Amino acid sequence: MKLVSDPAIANKIRKMNQRVRWQDPLIVERNIDQTRLVLEDGQTDNSEFSFLVVGDSGSGKHRGHNPQRQIAELMLPHHKECRFMLHTGDVIYLVGSSEYYQQNFIEPYREFILGGEHPRQIAYNQMIFKLPILPVPGNHDYYNLPILLSLASLTTLPIRGLLRSRLDLDVGLHGSGTGDAYARAFLDYLNAFQLPGELASHLEKYYTAKTDTGSCLCYQPGHFTRLPNRYYTFRYGGIDFFALDSNTFNDPPPLPKTKKGDADRKVLEKRREDLEQEKLEIIETSAKLRPDNPTEADQLDDFHAKLSQIEEIIVDIEKQLATNKITLTDTEQLDWLKQKLIESWNNPEVRGRVIYFHHPPYVTEATKWQQAQTLIIRDRLRGVLDAVAKEIGSLTQGRPLLDLVLNGHAHCLEHLETMDTGHADSHIHWIVCGGSGFSLRRQRIEGADLMETFGNENRLVARSHLFIGRNGQGFQKRRPYSGLRIDVKGEAQPKFIVRPLVAEWHQRKWHNSELEPLII
Repeated sequence: MKLVSDPAIANKIRKMNQRVRWQDPLIVERNIDQTRLVLEDGQTDNSEFSFLVVGDSGSGKHRGHNPQRQIAELMLPHHKECRFMLHTGDVIYLVGSSEYYQQNFIEPYREFILGGEHPRQIAYNQMIFKLPILPVPGNHDYYNLPILLSLASLTTLPIRGLLRSRLDLDVGLHGSGTGDAYARAFLDYLNAFQLPGELASHLEKYYTAKTDTGSCLCYQPGHFTRLPNRYYTFRYGGIDFFALDSNTFNDPPPLPKTKKGDADRKVLEKRREDLEQEKLEIIETSAKLRPDNPTEADQLDDFHAKLSQIEEIIVDIEKQLATNKITLTDTEQLDWLKQKLIESWNNPEVRGRVIYFHHPPYVTEATKWQQAQTLIIRDRLRGVLDAVAKEIGSLTQGRPLLDLVLNGHAHCLEHLETMDTGHADSHIHWIVCGGSGFSLRRQRIEGADLMETFGNENRLVARSHLFIGRNGQGFQKRRPYSGLRIDVKGEAQPKFIVRPLVAEWHQRKWHNSELEPLII
C-alpha cells in the first residue's frame, strides 16, 4: 500500500505557475520581477545580523512530546536578535495537507505569527509573520495522497485508525494538492484575484519595492508576509540569498535499455518488493504495541520513522524505474539561478552568497547519501556553478562561488566541506539542517569521507566535520533534534558563526544544549 504519491515535475511547475499567475500581462507591463522580494524591516543595510534555520520540522505530537515545539522554544530567546528564519522544506508531514497546518506549523511556531496568542483562530492561508519565516518547499509539501489510501481513510475506519493512531502518521483525508496548501500558506496566491481590477490593485499596493529593472514584492513583517514564487532571491546586509525549489530538478535519468540497465532494473524492482513487504510487517507489528507504555511508545516512534524512510526510498526507486518518459528538468529555474549568480558577482554591493533548498547534494546520512536524487541534484548544481565560473572568470579572486549552502531532507544536522571536486562546487561549506522535528536518522556506517569515481580514479570530494543525528541503541538511544542560529560578521568578506541549538530526547526526557559554534 502506497502512503504517498509524488506528482510529475511538469505538473508541479504548471500548477505553481498558475497560482502566482506567472508572467501575467499585468505583471509584465509593470516590469515586476516575480522571483525577488525586499524585506522591509529597516535594518537590511546592517552588515552584521543574525538569522535562524530549521528544516524537516512538520511533525505531530510524538505521543506526548513534540520535538518541533521543543526546537521552537529553544529559539525564542534569539527572536529579538535575529532578523528572519529560513526553513529548508518539509513544512508539513506526511503529505503536505492543509488539515495539519494548525497542529504541525501554527501551534509550534505561534510566537512567530501575528495573533499567535490564539493559534486556533489563525487560518493556515492567512498567516502573517512577526519574525519572517522564509521557506522553500520540500518533497512532502508536494506529495499527494494515493487514491486507494484516500478512499481507505474515508471508508475503511480500521485502516485509518491503524495508520493514524498506532503509527501516528499525519495522513488525513487529502494530500497537498500538488503543493496547493504550501502555496496558499506562503506564496502570494495571485490566482485568487479574479474580479476586474483586483489584481492591478493588489500589485500597486504590495509590489512597490524598486529594482534595477522595475519593481518587486515588498515583504513587510507584521503586515504583509507573502513570497513571490516557489523560488526567489533577497538581499540582506550585502548578502544575496537564493531560495530554490529542488523538487523540480531532482528526477534522475531513466535506466538505459542496455544489459547493465536491465540488470540494475531487476535489482531495484526486487528492492522495492522487499521494502513493500517490510512496510506491511511494520504495520502488523505496530498494531500489537501499546502507546501508553513508554517502551512500546518509543518503538512506535521508531516504526513511524522507519515507515516514512521506506516510503522515501521507494519514491527514489520509482523515479529510476520510470519508463517511456522524458526526464524533465526545470531548466528555467536553473538558468535563472545561473543568471542571478552572475549578476551577484558583478555587483560591487554584494559581499556574499547563500543558497538554500531542500535536497542536499552532499550528505552522509545513511538513507540519503547515495540516493539517485542526491546525485542528480549534485550534478545539476555543478552544471550551474561551472557555467557561472566560466562566465565571471577571475572575479572571485580565489573565493568559492558560494559562501554557504543550506539544505534539509536528510533528518540530521551536518556540516560538510567539499574538497577539489574538479568542478566549481569545490571548497564550499554545506550545512544540512533537517532535524528540527520529524524522525531522526543515523550517519552511514561508511564514515565521514565522501568519495566519487572519476574514470578509474576514486577521489575524495567532501568530508563531514559534524554529524548530529539518531544514535545509540535500546534504552541508550538518543534523538538530538536541532536548529541553527547563524551570525553574520565581517565587512568585505563575511564570516558565518553557526550556532547549533540542540534538544535531545533521551530516556523519556528532554536535555537542551547549545554546542560550540562553527566558524565559516
